[in-house]
Amino acid sequence: MGKPKTIDAFFKKKNVNDSEINAHSPLNSDMSTIEQCPSKLPRTHQEVVDTTSLERDPGLRPQMWEYPVNQRDEIRRAYLIAGAYQCYFESISFQEQRIIFPNFNLLCSKTFLGHVGKDPNSPHKIAEKACHDLSNQSQHIDKLIEKKTSQEIENSRLRLKTSIDTVRWLTFQACAFRGNDESISSKRSRVVLENAPKNAQYTSPKIQKKILHIFPSKVRSAIREDIGDAKFCIIVDEARDESMREQMALILIFVNKDGFIRKRCFDLVHVRDTIALTLKKEICAVLSRHNLNIQNIRDQGYDGASNMRGEWNGLKALFLKDCPYAYYVHCLAHQLQLALIRASREVIPIHQSFSKLSSIVNTIGASCKRHDELQSNQADDIAYLIFIDENDLLKIFSATCTLLINIISRGATSSQRGDADTAYDVMTTFEFVFILHLMKEIMGITDLKEDGWNSLLENAKSFCERRGIDIPYMSAPYTAGRGQSRESQDLITMEHHYRVDIFNAAIDSQLQELNSRFNEQPTEVLILSSTLDPKDAYKSFKIEDICNFVEKFYPQDFSEEEKIHLRFQLQHYELDILQHPDFQNISTISELCQRLSATRKSAICYLIDRLIRLVLTLPV
Repeated sequence: MGKPKTIDAFFKKKNVNDSEINAHSPLNSDMSTIEQCPSKLPRTHQEVVDTTSLERDPGLRPQMWEYPVNQRDEIRRAYLIAGAYQCYFESISFQEQRIIFPNFNLLCSKTFLGHVGKDPNSPHKIAEKACHDLSNQSQHIDKLIEKKTSQEIENSRLRLKTSIDTVRWLTFQACAFRGNDESISSKRSRVVLENAPKNAQYTSPKIQKKILHIFPSKVRSAIREDIGDAKFCIIVDEARDESMREQMALILIFVNKDGFIRKRCFDLVHVRDTIALTLKKEICAVLSRHNLNIQNIRDQGYDGASNMRGEWNGLKALFLKDCPYAYYVHCLAHQLQLALIRASREVIPIHQSFSKLSSIVNTIGASCKRHDELQSNQADDIAYLIFIDENDLLKIFSATCTLLINIISRGATSSQRGDADTAYDVMTTFEFVFILHLMKEIMGITDLKEDGWNSLLENAKSFCERRGIDIPYMSAPYTAGRGQSRESQDLITMEHHYRVDIFNAAIDSQLQELNSRFNEQPTEVLILSSTLDPKDAYKSFKIEDICNFVEKFYPQDFSEEEKIHLRFQLQHYELDILQHPDFQNISTISELCQRLSATRKSAICYLIDRLIRLVLTLPV
């Protein structure tokens, strides 16, 4: 059996001599015979000869449908073969051209020469140039790219790092990005400005803003990674910035995997208005961009505005429609502050005293000189009060009076002297002192006992006696304000005025405001959650209350089977973990959560750990 032929055998070059070439030379052929009797030629030669009569310019060729139907395939094949021959002809040697194409002169004159053309921008010449460029690897783009030295790479990294540090520092300090001197002669590093590549100077405001925008993106990504799949609380507030644009701040509260509470400012978004629907839409958009499921919201915290906490159309209500267990708990400290402010406005004498107090503060703080003089009048006392973070007017009463007297006698203008005299007269009245003591008791304790009136009255009298302020006789008649009859004035004594019109009125107003702001649901949530508080050696721990707490407020976070297992875990938790030495002397739920995570007890009591993490997201 012979050796099988390969494809190379069919295309192997033949050694030919001149006689063979001459024998096949088209010069010895009768071209008229070929043109007149094309059928005598082989199939391949027949097609080549046919192509000589075809139009070479594609723009001048007849359309295919203009040929007879029975000739269209032959014409189409002739064009294709002619094109292949033309390109192949240029790539072979002269001798190969003579062997393959006996009618060489005819082809050169009518076919290939027309294909090549004399124009240097002919399609053939362009293709030939592209082929030559492709085969010349030394001219490839990867060989022409400038090779960077290690020093140039180091300089580029230094420029970028310095730009990043500069942008971060300027942003933190709220400074302008553009300096007063941006010229080449200004102080600069040897690798910036004209010494830097034109495409890597990092001085464009557009580039600097891109660098700046990377920072919050990185921070948000880190916060998102820290949250993981945990439940979280949202706190939202809005305010206008310096450019009078309404901005909405979104804060997230969550517990990370190590049991630590995290409160992070997540985003600051410009909003067209502050209606609840707009705020909800923007909040959902921010959470969606970072793959935070709104179904994982367990608590909401807003201010006391109606558009935020409204029962029907407020932001609170809109989120409760999508997340029925996203409980609204207004910050307790903020609610208490709002309640006390509202209570102070409802009682006219107290409201007037606060107005007078504002006037006194403005008079004292009108200049740095007066502020320094106040400090020098009672330097030791003020230093101590600042140290213990208590700097109210009662503590610096004497120093303030001394300063007002000095302004009355040495004021630069009559207006300053008159304001100081009015402020001094107000401060040195028993009613003003009494109300100062009253508001200190209410705001500082908010739990006056039954003898609170007597204690308050004695403190005010003692304070006035030490400072030489006249004390009215409590049984003396009180001169009522305008609008009251003479008979009613005779029935009102000084004690009645201070005890009923001021003391009792302030307490009643405060209680009403507290009851209206601290509604039932948030209060119940906080009371039941306190059963997990480890303070006082887990004194408030009650298994039944905790199970009821889960059943009522967090049914979606525990399956029915888990609710049954929770009771058994609580029993084990009470007997084992609460008695463990590592869990003694813990005072907060947050510390308890961290200890469970650190000791790996969270894996054993995983249901209790889950409940503790839910409680920690409450914005109390």
